[in-house]
Amino acid sequence: MHTSSTPTREFWLGVREELPILLGVIPFGMIYGVLALSAGLNSLDAQAMSAVVFAGSAQFMTAKLVSAATPGLVIILTGFVVNLRHALYSASLAPYTRHLPPAWKAILAYLLTDEAYAVSIIHYQREGEITHKHWYLFGAGLALWTSWQISTGVGIFLGAQVPAEWGLDFALPLTFIALVVPGLKDRPGVITAVVASFAALLFFGLPFKLGLIAAAFVAIAAGLWSEKK
Repeated sequence: MHTSSTPTREFWLGVREELPILLGVIPFGMIYGVLALSAGLNSLDAQAMSAVVFAGSAQFMTAKLVSAATPGLVIILTGFVVNLRHALYSASLAPYTRHLPPAWKAILAYLLTDEAYAVSIIHYQREGEITHKHWYLFGAGLALWTSWQISTGVGIFLGAQVPAEWGLDFALPLTFIALVVPGLKDRPGVITAVVASFAALLFFGLPFKLGLIAAAFVAIAAGLWSEKK
């Protein structure tokens, strides 16, 4: 028998199930704060990017490209490609959120990240009434947003005091590996992930970090090809 769903119960369940992921997000946010300052952004701009953009990988990429004096068009194109995955997340969640009013959809779109999506799509796919399940996504996304703002602030104002031997930069790949691997449940997904990994290594040396864009396109092509087989 399923426990009755209420907005409050769904909200706190989303917060609770997002908490383990925050262990990887917090050092990630601190590293971004340090990197943003070293790239030439001032404290206010660095924190504002976390609040307005709220997309860790895009923020990292932007900071690195700014520090390398990359042309603005390349920065915009890179950010667009890096965030294309959010369109796929939205399409995946659309059947569960189509009943919501525009205001709710706008809020959830803003809070939609890799980490929030990873736990929310699993929750949506469980049996049970979906009427209040958007509160779960709201809780997961808000927990992530709050920790991201705080960790970014810590990185901006205290990051210079964090010992280099802590190796916090390793938290980024670990976080994404932990998110991706459980979701590889079919052949196209596995092929896409493997091709993306090898392509990223192959194109790593391209200027202006264009290797990321190249690897993304190659992996997408491989995924589409495998879907047709």
